[in-house]
Amino acid sequence: MSLIPRIFGDRRSSSVFDPFSIDVFDSFRELGFPGTNSGETSAFANTRIDWKETPEAHVFKADLPGLKKEEVKVEVEEDRVLQISGERNVEKEDKNDKWHRVERSSGKFMRRFRLPENAKMDQVKASMENGVLTVTVPKEEVKKPEIKSIDISG
Repeated sequence: MSLIPRIFGDRRSSSVFDPFSIDVFDSFRELGFPGTNSGETSAFANTRIDWKETPEAHVFKADLPGLKKEEVKVEVEEDRVLQISGERNVEKEDKNDKWHRVERSSGKFMRRFRLPENAKMDQVKASMENGVLTVTVPKEEVKKPEIKSIDISG
């Protein structure tokens, strides 16, 4: 794993230079120090979220396979902060079960995004279909300056 952020070629990679991202880097979890459960939760805890801006809205999409909508929270905080969080619990173990491989992630995740001034935070909508969460934040209409023609006399 590289500690240097990728800033070339991957539109989906998060960047430490993104002024709207407020993700906190947890060096202990990222480096896998004992007691951080990094091996079993890292893929889920680092949930990737796409954010695109259309002329009408900011649209966030997150792949959350296996989660029900009741296990995901979408919250609006003060100062135009959108928070998306959730948790996938570890499957209950039976004493007679013998595990050969455990690859599915479990644990909590939380992502926060500071939205620009034009976001209508009181009109946020969220939906979840086939394990994909879509959050839509409408934008204020940008008023174009009125151009007035003036007749030239003379």
